Amino acid sequence: MAFTRPSVAPLPYWVRGDTNAFFGFGVNVLVNVLTLTGLCLAVVNLPEGEVFGTILPALGIALVAGNIYYTYLARRLARRENRSDVTALPYGPSVPHMFIVIFVIMLPIYLRTQDPVRAWEAGLAWAFIIGVIVLIGAFVGPYIRRYAPRAALLGTLAGISITFISMNPAGQMWRLAWVALPVFALLLIGLLTDVKLPFNFPIGLAALLLGTAIGWAGGAMSVPDVTAAARDIAIAVPSFKIDLLLAGLTDMAPLLATAIPLGVYNFTEGMTNVESAATAGDNYNLRSVLLADGAGAVVGAALGSPFPPAVYVGHPGWKAAGGRSGYSMATGVVIAVLCFLGMFGLLGAIFPTAAIVPILLYIGLLIGAQAFQATPRAHAAAVVAALIPNIAAWATGQIDNALAAAGTTAAAVGDEALNGAGVVYDGLLVLGQGAILAGLVLGAVVVFIIDKRFVRAAIFAGSGALLSFVGLIHGERVEWNANGQVALGYLFVAAICGVFALGRPAPREPDPGEDDGSEVHEAWTSTEPTSSPR
Repeated sequence: MAFTRPSVAPLPYWVRGDTNAFFGFGVNVLVNVLTLTGLCLAVVNLPEGEVFGTILPALGIALVAGNIYYTYLARRLARRENRSDVTALPYGPSVPHMFIVIFVIMLPIYLRTQDPVRAWEAGLAWAFIIGVIVLIGAFVGPYIRRYAPRAALLGTLAGISITFISMNPAGQMWRLAWVALPVFALLLIGLLTDVKLPFNFPIGLAALLLGTAIGWAGGAMSVPDVTAAARDIAIAVPSFKIDLLLAGLTDMAPLLATAIPLGVYNFTEGMTNVESAATAGDNYNLRSVLLADGAGAVVGAALGSPFPPAVYVGHPGWKAAGGRSGYSMATGVVIAVLCFLGMFGLLGAIFPTAAIVPILLYIGLLIGAQAFQATPRAHAAAVVAALIPNIAAWATGQIDNALAAAGTTAAAVGDEALNGAGVVYDGLLVLGQGAILAGLVLGAVVVFIIDKRFVRAAIFAGSGALLSFVGLIHGERVEWNANGQVALGYLFVAAICGVFALGRPAPREPDPGEDDGSEVHEAWTSTEPTSSPR
């Protein structure tokens, strides 16, 4: 008799958990759009009309289209696997990229020319190149994901989450701890336990309202600021800015030095986020995700946004909050409407930052914990190894910003003076360049050494040598012999692993198989080795 798969009820477009996830993720995206708005206005001095009339509406189009697409992917996965607990991937403006495009691409051009439009053109060209590289990565990423160990993928993702996603919000929280800590406590109770608020009131909304009430009662907010921001509200309709994009692309050679490694970073981050979702139970097709991310960056640049959107860190957190397919689409639509109406100035004046950013620290906790919980205990050292390059990248960024505030640079101070003060800046700078890819390589080498799979370790170490030599990791720019010394070090590691591989029989490993990368082949990357301590 033929086996009939038991049917489940159709996946609803909205469940109670979507409300929690919507307020949590929506606040997350809200913070990031508020941040990039402030960067455009205060750092590059773009006119308010261009920011609120072009850049934000262009970003809004990308966000609503992307989140609707990821809602569709979630519902398709639910139908294919006959499940009702699938959670959509979160999608929004990439946090590291918003700072990089402002401070590395646009600001130097503005300072040199005093022309914010020239800086904007360069930002659009840079975002476009990023999108093209991610589109190419859609055909490379599935193979990397197939052979990279889970500890390396999740470890480097945890490094991003702990540093770039969590540390700045944590600093903002403790600046107004009397506002932020009650919000954080409420989020932890509502999202990490089974405790519910009366009438099942959404915990994310409750936390935001509590922090806002405390902030206004304590005098942290200003009524005149709200009045001034309300005057900026106006409807804006996005349109193509092909002329600006083409103007930026006429001088694209200097942009490639950062666009190539950052494009690689983007598709690698997308790959690790898909792996994170698979660990939480939702196994998405990586190629479909990367094609959408690349297309979002290209279309956004054509419409006038220099901020490439991408799949976000945090899927396990929204899944744990009860989110399914509806929260993603609702977030995209609501944020897009706010962009079209120019509401972000007003929202920034109403809601205290300290009441908003605790949700980012919560996501950092979830992703950091997942890296250890979803990998074998024996691979914990590899997770830590994958964290380290991202910590180095974050630390050098903080040092650079502090020196810039003092009117100087690390080069002007000198390595000798910095080393004398206990700041190993030169080493941290090399370690942190191309951090997410460097973390993946380092974490993979450690995993395979722990598992005594020395041939695999040698292959990844050799890959590290090649990537270092051309500057995709541990190099200031993409060029031939970008960092030959680091490349030589990786080659020595490969040689040592090769020697040990010759001295012992190769362990039997199942064939990962040939497919399009939509399935996670983890039989040999995430199983506990028999010799490991337990």
